[in-house]
Amino acid sequence: MFKKVVISLVILITFVVGLGYGTKSYVKGLLPGKAHFVAIKQTQVSDLPYVTENIPAHRGKILAVVTSVDKMGENKDTGYEHTELARAYWVFTANGFDVDIASPKGGKPPVVIDGEDMGAYDYAFLNDDTIQQKVENSIVLSEVNPSDYEAVYFVGGKGTMFDFPDNPYVQHIAKTLYQNNKVVSAVCHGPSALVNVELDNGEMLLANKKVSGFTNDEELFLIPDAKQVFPFLLEDKLIEQGAQFQSGTTYLEKVTQDGKLITGQNPWSVWKLAEKVVAELGYQPKTRERTPEEHAIELLMTYDSQGLDAAKAELQQKPQAYQRILIVMHSVLAFMQFDVSKGIDLITLADQLKQLN
Repeated sequence: MFKKVVISLVILITFVVGLGYGTKSYVKGLLPGKAHFVAIKQTQVSDLPYVTENIPAHRGKILAVVTSVDKMGENKDTGYEHTELARAYWVFTANGFDVDIASPKGGKPPVVIDGEDMGAYDYAFLNDDTIQQKVENSIVLSEVNPSDYEAVYFVGGKGTMFDFPDNPYVQHIAKTLYQNNKVVSAVCHGPSALVNVELDNGEMLLANKKVSGFTNDEELFLIPDAKQVFPFLLEDKLIEQGAQFQSGTTYLEKVTQDGKLITGQNPWSVWKLAEKVVAELGYQPKTRERTPEEHAIELLMTYDSQGLDAAKAELQQKPQAYQRILIVMHSVLAFMQFDVSKGIDLITLADQLKQLN
């Protein structure tokens, strides 16, 4: 991995110098200024009309389940992914559902917060004292009555790989809701909750189901020794249990629905997944202005499917807010995968975004 990073940086530096720019100043110039980040960190719930206005009458409860595991491998910190909980929470509550938060051990669960992925909704979640009290006092799974909920949402995070698969309460909740025609959903590593769920008829819940989750390529790129760190690779295990694994482009949105089972590939799939849960529960999801990170993902998906010219044209047609840092990150990822052409294309897109904004 270190060798990949070094070579990728050399390629990036060579490209930027070739354009006549200083590398550090050029790349830094593609990112928003300090004032932008300071302002977004102060976001309050009251700043978000989507979650404060025109809330439907109470429609029931959804259970969000997070991991209790805080360490993995050689004492590396882990936990649940903050954005995967926060974004789904806002969709569910904005559409009239109460959300309970539970974990295998209860109490305050460990959280992973990736600053480069954070948006206004993510910070508003952190800045709300009432919500944080709920998070820090998560319900212990053994005390959860599945019949109280219309859906369950298994939040991702690498910690789930250790305390979801063999947890009898995780299995009971998933099985009970599924067999009662309610919605079972999970994102990223969250589908690890489903790998050992056996239905009353003796079949595995995953058998012959279309399912998405964090892919082997995504896992091994970030953690080359993942096979030694985790008890299994999630994609392999889902397939082993009979799932028809559905993978999308690395680190881009991918959501799969098979009846009442709704799963997403990675953190960038959360908004769409949560809205599919609302729809499957019988309600038209509330209209929502898409976030800058979602617009950036859409742009990257256009590039991936149609090429650079189509992505440039989209920028001209939709002069909206894009999360430039996400485009830059994907450029770096491309260089790290030795896809120089893609890396240069994405840096070019980020530069064009800067000019438009």
